[in-house]
Amino acid sequence: MKVFLMIYAFPPEITGSGHLYYELARDLTDRGHKVTVLAPLPRQRMGVLKDWILARYGRKWWLRERMDGFTVVRTRVLPVPLHLPSMKGVDHLAVAFSEWVGGLLAHDRPDVVLAYSPPLPLGLSAHYLARRYKAPFVFNVQDIFPQYAIDSGLLTNPLLIDLFQRMERYLYAKADMIIVHSEGNREYLASHRSVPYDKLRVVYNWADVQNIKPGPKHNEFREEFGLGDAFVVSYAGTMGWAQNLDTVLRSAVLLKNYKDILFLLVGDGPKRSELERNAQELGLSNVRFLPLQPKKKYVQLLRASDVCLISLNKGLTTPVVPGKLMDIMAAGRPVVGCVPLEGDAPRIVREAKCGFCVDSKDAKGMADAILKLYHRRELAEELGRNGRSFAESRFAREVCTRGYERALKEAVERGS
Repeated sequence: MKVFLMIYAFPPEITGSGHLYYELARDLTDRGHKVTVLAPLPRQRMGVLKDWILARYGRKWWLRERMDGFTVVRTRVLPVPLHLPSMKGVDHLAVAFSEWVGGLLAHDRPDVVLAYSPPLPLGLSAHYLARRYKAPFVFNVQDIFPQYAIDSGLLTNPLLIDLFQRMERYLYAKADMIIVHSEGNREYLASHRSVPYDKLRVVYNWADVQNIKPGPKHNEFREEFGLGDAFVVSYAGTMGWAQNLDTVLRSAVLLKNYKDILFLLVGDGPKRSELERNAQELGLSNVRFLPLQPKKKYVQLLRASDVCLISLNKGLTTPVVPGKLMDIMAAGRPVVGCVPLEGDAPRIVREAKCGFCVDSKDAKGMADAILKLYHRRELAEELGRNGRSFAESRFAREVCTRGYERALKEAVERGS
């Protein structure tokens, strides 16, 4: 197959979605398919490589380059002040337009076009390119936009909400196939958006089970950060409204008399400063904050943990699977979640038998689950082993990229 992959940002930019599609492009290429990635020229999230990236790409309007056996067509995006939240939608439209141009400049006729959403407008470019080349359009819906943004309070303008909802309905109708990353998302689109069930396919996002694997708890991370023999309850990731970390602090209040239980909150986000203030005001000496960690230290953090937390706000009406859940399971650590109980995360945790989930606001339930694992270390180890086994069978990269390959082949065969 000749495959167009369309994505908001692509390596060397540092994003989870870009890395996901980089690995998908590599695996499809290794299996004999001809892959062309359409992406903007790098412009943000460049880390320590910023100077090298700007020297390589800085003055170009577009370019075609080879990367690990596949082609990447990059186009310049019209500059938008990204520090202004109100301009995010404008930026999404600008990226969509630039990738539509990139698809015309690719000088190749794809058999199928796959676009990652969000951003939602990227689906418009994918649809128009697919129509031009008489190829099926496969829409990879990772977050159900705009509903997720409405629930999170990021989108409040009624005119913009109406615009994006109309765009969403149009794209779901025009897509030949829609790939989602969980059963809950498939059920949501079928019941709340009237998407025909036979148009929907589920392919899980994968975990790096080759590099994230069980290891000794007493490791370099424990030594570097002076964790000693503490029973470490860790959360690693974004600290925002959707993550519901206030419940974690309330659980820490209930457990503060257990002097060897340490809550370790690692990451950054718009609510971090507020959370740190709250922890200080509550006198929580059993809560410690650390900055976002690089990949190698992140793996060490998971291994150093006795329990790993996932947390989601009940106000989210769309199904969400925290990406960190797969990593925790791959590392062989037990999961405790305070999440909406009707969501995908509890379903996966129950099926894998890898931990416990309580309702989003149930601080006591979370504290009780942590105490259960604190007192029964052999149970914690058993749940961790269960999670690792499940991750290897369901979330391995090979398994999931094969799922994408099958879906794309099916779309091509149905369209021929």
